[in-house]
Amino acid sequence: MKDTTSNDLADVPQIDEMLCFSIYSAGHAFNQLYRPLLDEMELTYPQFLVMMTLWARDDRTVKDLGETLFLDSSTLTPLLKRLENVGLVTRNRNPADERQVLLRLTKEGQALKGRAAHVFDCIGKAVGLDVETVGKIRDTIAAIRDSIHDRNKD
Repeated sequence: MKDTTSNDLADVPQIDEMLCFSIYSAGHAFNQLYRPLLDEMELTYPQFLVMMTLWARDDRTVKDLGETLFLDSSTLTPLLKRLENVGLVTRNRNPADERQVLLRLTKEGQALKGRAAHVFDCIGKAVGLDVETVGKIRDTIAAIRDSIHDRNKD
């Protein structure tokens, strides 16, 4: 193994100068912030994202959900099974197209939305930024994500 000197590493950025690390560490901080709030609802963060997506528009396909959340079916299937087992969603084949699996909120799943309102308040207070700033940051990060996804399609 080659010895590296500090001169060999002079052009390597410091960890706190890397955009990817800022995004990664912010994601980690968000996970820590969400965990106790979601524990009260007995949801993991990925399950919460599924529920939020269904609260916004119920009765969607697994494929549509996966595209919305940037998750593949091998990740979604076990997550959806757990949500179904605890009575928050149903999964049924689409009678019009047996290849599709339709997701629907149960009454319990719909009712959980009311308990989620305080989560958004807590997160907003913890972030401590005005709505306009949050929107700009979110849009910038989404543009970065989309650029990376587009580049990886080639």
